[in-house]
Amino acid sequence: MNRLTALEIKFDFNGDTNVIFPVILSDQNEVVLIDCGYPGFLPLIKTAAKSNKIDISKLTKIIITHHDFDHMGALAELKREYPYIKILASVNDEKYISGKEKSLRLQQAESIYDKLPDDKKESAKKFHEFIESIESVQVDICLKDKDCFSWCGGVEVIDTPGHMPGHISIYIKESKTLISGDALVIENDKLIIANPQYTLDMVNAKNSIKKLLDYEIDRIVCYHGGIYTKNIKESLQNITLD
Repeated sequence: MNRLTALEIKFDFNGDTNVIFPVILSDQNEVVLIDCGYPGFLPLIKTAAKSNKIDISKLTKIIITHHDFDHMGALAELKREYPYIKILASVNDEKYISGKEKSLRLQQAESIYDKLPDDKKESAKKFHEFIESIESVQVDICLKDKDCFSWCGGVEVIDTPGHMPGHISIYIKESKTLISGDALVIENDKLIIANPQYTLDMVNAKNSIKKLLDYEIDRIVCYHGGIYTKNIKESLQNITLD
């Protein structure tokens, strides 16, 4: 039986309660995790999976939507504990996940460092060090736009650049579900594009949303915000007009 489970992982972040929603797709032969949280999140993923009656040791694949630290931070931990897992990511993001090239998020942070006031530079340096500490992992399968797989209800890869140039979203054909990574987030019950401060190309981000209008979508799982089901086509159209 095909199953889609959005894991609700709550955690403390700088004194505030935060939550992310990695997704697990499963069928008789595959258990696929989409994005995996911050460094050190393996125990939280295990607990959330267990509460949903999923044995995380049966994972077969991990798909990374993009190489931000909150989406791939625990990837090396998972790979060490379960070395048989195959890692999948976009062909454009592979070089950053595997450590062949410097993270775009680090490049962005370094590019604005000299413009920061002196009292912000110490915390900026710590942020640089944190990003540099994210462990790289070899990508086993590189994905491209329109790649399709038969597992877990039918999976289609959608290139959704903007937040990062190699960002992908995942469409599940059987349930008409979009797993949006950071192409979309939910804030105050509203579907929006992720924080412009962290979206590297807003024009491309909006073009990616226009692309999603070609899909029949009954629900969207946002990594930041959870599940969205209200007036999806209208909500996507509104984003493109903002």
